[in-house]
Amino acid sequence: MADDTAAVDESHPHQPHAHDTREALLFGGVYGAVLASSMVAALSQYGHASRGSRRYDAVWLLVTALASALAHGYAHYIAERAPHRRGDAWRTLALEWPLVAAVLPTVAVLAGAGWGWWPANGVEYPAFALNVCLLFTLGLVTARWAHRPWPVAILIGAVDALLGVIVVVANAVIK
Repeated sequence: MADDTAAVDESHPHQPHAHDTREALLFGGVYGAVLASSMVAALSQYGHASRGSRRYDAVWLLVTALASALAHGYAHYIAERAPHRRGDAWRTLALEWPLVAAVLPTVAVLAGAGWGWWPANGVEYPAFALNVCLLFTLGLVTARWAHRPWPVAILIGAVDALLGVIVVVANAVIK
């Protein structure tokens, strides 16, 4: 009887776990969108709504996303106890791009308010809405990629969006 397990490449028996691109997109996207919402909630807690503070918020959000991506990639790299080949660390870090990409729309909203494209006061609400929509879309698209039926995909998108709603509600309660 044939073994149904995946064959291991004998030339590289200690390969690090290759993360599926769709898995990385969903994980990084969800993590990044929730991170963006949380940072906006934290940075807007004290009512600083000047253009300068919004530019500062945009920079801090980007720095936090980059640091989170580096920390997550590094944790993946060191958690794999197998020997690594040259360049594995860089490849592992590069797989964290969805986390950084997911915060870029919020960085643009904050930076736009900082540059005077729209009012700096109250910009956290469009940022929250944007991230909730992003979470819903990520859940929906990922579920459809997995060939889930539309009703299930919509439910998964709604559950992902609920993560963003929790941040919004927590922000309202804390304020």
